[in-house]
Amino acid sequence: MSEVDLYNLAPIFQLMAVGLAVAALPLGWWLWQQRSATPSGRLKALTLITLFLTFDLVLFGAFTRLTDSGLGCPDWPGCYGSATPIGAKSEISAAQTAMPTGPVTHGKAWIEMVHRYLATGVGVLILTLASMTWWLRRESHRVSPWWPTFTLVWVCLQGAFGALTVTMKLFPAIVTLHLMFGIGLLALLMAQAVRYDGAGSRPLPAALYRGLWAGFALLWFQIALGGWVSTNYAVLACPDFPTCNGQWVPEMSWQGFSVWRELGYTPDGQLLPFVALSSIHFVHRSAALLVLAVLVWCGWRLRMQPGLRSAGQWLLGLSALQFATGLSNVVLGWPLLAAVLHTGGAAAMVITLTWALSISRAEAFSRSPISPRPAA
Repeated sequence: MSEVDLYNLAPIFQLMAVGLAVAALPLGWWLWQQRSATPSGRLKALTLITLFLTFDLVLFGAFTRLTDSGLGCPDWPGCYGSATPIGAKSEISAAQTAMPTGPVTHGKAWIEMVHRYLATGVGVLILTLASMTWWLRRESHRVSPWWPTFTLVWVCLQGAFGALTVTMKLFPAIVTLHLMFGIGLLALLMAQAVRYDGAGSRPLPAALYRGLWAGFALLWFQIALGGWVSTNYAVLACPDFPTCNGQWVPEMSWQGFSVWRELGYTPDGQLLPFVALSSIHFVHRSAALLVLAVLVWCGWRLRMQPGLRSAGQWLLGLSALQFATGLSNVVLGWPLLAAVLHTGGAAAMVITLTWALSISRAEAFSRSPISPRPAA
């Protein structure tokens, strides 16, 4: 048992009230704007609002991680058992006095708690969306409640990983899974928004359709690698470009890819060597070349497809953003803005590809009928 109880549910109802307050403004705006819309129109609008705020939450989560604020409040769900850092002022001051640049300061505590407030607000929106679909299900069987219900379960798991991120002291595997679940939530919401349109899917050449799926899978793999780089603080392990510590192919160690271990340590409790960090960085950097090549090809081809030109333009623009921010992280020493934009660009790529895949299908291969041979 540490000096702070890792789980303290005393402020849970106050935090729920804060979540309701955070969600009240977008819900009120949605109710007013969609008061005369069809049920599917209201569902789509609420889903898009939730998608937008979830994207903001992912960005703020990156900001929380990059400012080392993940342990700004060392317990969960509150801050030293209080709903705000104001109620924990003395405890935070004591921790900050003991370690002025440590994980607990007043600024970091506020960043961490604002992140939790936003997450609770998104949870309220998703709960509203799921409840609304079950209510409309009673009136029309054309509304399926299962996607929003699955999304509600997903966001609960995301919250559980958020709690473990704190209580397991930034355990790299848990932090990376927390990121992946957040990005996955964006994909789920985007897919649902497309379903409420009810429009037919657009045929794509089979090669392009397969390329989109390949790019989608590679992007997820690259996001996991990027999360692993960030959670292991390996961004600056290769401070030069295009070489890594002056070498085209640096010395490699796979100790850094041991999944179940504490931050900064090997599975047997030894300090993680620097070569392991540079290996993590180099693998992510190398994989980025393949992922960007596939996504640029997909974006270029999509620009020539009816109804998908904007998706292609977004993919090309986001690919350029990812290259620029990734390079800036290395050569400029991991500036905060570039690092947050790098996470946001990856999240936007997932949204774009989810939209493109949700509104398209592989073009059926048709064979010209063979004319019978004339009789001799």
